[in-house]
Amino acid sequence: MDKSDIIALTDAKAMLEHPGIAAKITHALGTPIERGLEHMPIAWSNRIGEITKNSLLKAANAAIFTLGDAPKVPSSNWLHKAAVIMTGGAGGLFGLPGLALELPVSTTIILRSICDIARSESENLRDSATKLACLEVFALGGRSTHDDAAESGYFAVRLALARSVSRSFNYLAGRGMIDEAAPALLRLLAPIAKRFGIQVTGKVAAQAIPLIGAAGGALINLIFIDHFQAMARGHFIVRRLERKYGADLVESIYHNLKTG
Repeated sequence: MDKSDIIALTDAKAMLEHPGIAAKITHALGTPIERGLEHMPIAWSNRIGEITKNSLLKAANAAIFTLGDAPKVPSSNWLHKAAVIMTGGAGGLFGLPGLALELPVSTTIILRSICDIARSESENLRDSATKLACLEVFALGGRSTHDDAAESGYFAVRLALARSVSRSFNYLAGRGMIDEAAPALLRLLAPIAKRFGIQVTGKVAAQAIPLIGAAGGALINLIFIDHFQAMARGHFIVRRLERKYGADLVESIYHNLKTG
């Protein structure tokens, strides 16, 4: 593998294996997410899962199937960040009840940003596999200090998703049903939504902390999109190198790389 590609893969690993969103929000706010969880109504635990699934479904239809294909154009990360900062600020004014309105919008913006990054790494957005890879980013939450590395590492998550998602996705895509059969797409997104829901819970828990308000909501959304932009960049660097060198070699080198 070329030296420049090894450096790129090292950077990708550093992004993909970084601690998850809860750790990042805790670091920024100086307040453990556990304190936010104490302020969340019990009923919201189940409600978050429902909102997360619906948000992914709306985002898939509104973003991933409408963005044009322009390979190698640099991604517009800050434009997407500015947009979710605004939605986070508005959502912060309404606290937890505003999540059902804010999260679908934020998720759509984040997915468009993910697609933008994929396109900048020479992915073809018309390809069903690329569409799936964009959605997969929501399951790449990064590890926390409590996670089992064998179960939550980047390639382990990709393998788990491949087993549960790819067959259904290819079946639907081959029949032109991806943006038409909402119930089928919702079942397809279920394993991704489950992992994404963990990240959303961290976001909601932080917003549940008293006095967070609009400014805090904007900051949390900035951390949220920055996190998934990093996951997307790492993910699509790996995929670009896999196309060049083959998946087995890239994975082998990835596991042997040391990051700071």
